[in-house]
Amino acid sequence: MLACSAGAWAQQALPFDPAQSRFGFEIRTRFGQRIEGLFPRFDGTIEVLPDGRHRVHLRMYTAQVEIPGRPRHTQWMRSEDFFDAARFPLVEFLSEPYDPATVVRGGDLVGTLTLRGVSRVETLKLMPAECDRPGYDCDVISRGTVLRGRYGMDKWQVAVGDRVTFILRARLADAPIP
Repeated sequence: MLACSAGAWAQQALPFDPAQSRFGFEIRTRFGQRIEGLFPRFDGTIEVLPDGRHRVHLRMYTAQVEIPGRPRHTQWMRSEDFFDAARFPLVEFLSEPYDPATVVRGGDLVGTLTLRGVSRVETLKLMPAECDRPGYDCDVISRGTVLRGRYGMDKWQVAVGDRVTFILRARLADAPIP
């Protein structure tokens, strides 16, 4: 998701900065209300491959997922009706290798999403960067929408829509000196 020069970081795993990154999601009720959630606990890296391409590995912990200011919604998100945190403690995304220039210009980031023990290929849309060093001087922003029913999250279909949109704002921990 983040750009860096292959020479400076060859064959390294660059960690996300937990203080500056934010990983969340939103769902909509059948009445049009938007419910926004956060994964306050996450970890992940950008792996710089020997050929200069990058690969993202992100893990978000479902036992800590929260809907700010809504304790009942938070409990529902953690329950077996949604993320089922007791049985499936992680949501993981592992991207296919990609050209780091994609982070600057924007574009698709394809990878495997594992949610509730089900793995499917999904696409995140990277927004064009708002600075010269995305991931260091500005957030890398991506969005991806999945159908929750495909992951066994099919409870409450009458009240809550099937679409879950993941919204990721990422920064790396240690910025190289320009």
